[in-house]
Amino acid sequence: MILLARRTALIAIGCHMFSPAFAAPTRYQLDRAGSSVGFDFTLNGISQNGMMPIQSADIQIDPGNLAATQVDVILNAAAARTGLALATQAMTGPTVLNVARFPTIRFESLSVRLAKDGRLSDGARIEGRLTLRDVTRPIILDAALFRARGSTANDLSTIVVRLGGHLSRSAFGASGYPDLVGDRVTLDITAVIRAIR
Repeated sequence: MILLARRTALIAIGCHMFSPAFAAPTRYQLDRAGSSVGFDFTLNGISQNGMMPIQSADIQIDPGNLAATQVDVILNAAAARTGLALATQAMTGPTVLNVARFPTIRFESLSVRLAKDGRLSDGARIEGRLTLRDVTRPIILDAALFRARGSTANDLSTIVVRLGGHLSRSAFGASGYPDLVGDRVTLDITAVIRAIR
């Protein structure tokens, strides 16, 4: 799983999202340097992990209606890597991700269910659709949003988005090496986004 850099302690957004400066829906652009996707899988019964860059992210947050938050994330599957060269080669090959034909993976949100307190920083569930190998399936991701340490209460110019969930790779046709690699893949997405002025 991805761990946020230790020097970046995060503070919950909370009700400060209702400040006048962000009273209207705000669109954010991706900070690629601080954003990535971690994934876990099993190989011969042993847990392994890898990384995949985020190619783009279009995220819109409406402080007056947090449930209307919209997320559209595209992952660069062709640049996915594990700690094992042979595993990376197999993963990106034709019977798993097949990046020669399908170089990206896309997640689009459809609805957001907030926690009881109505704050994204205390967790939410995002229902959406994931497209992998040109196959689109429903998926649910757990989400939380934070602002960076040192920012003022009304400063939401930079936000860290955490998304987590899991999928069945065979459901998307990425079913290669079933005797060696487990079907369940766990995702941990960290996206650093900055408000578009």
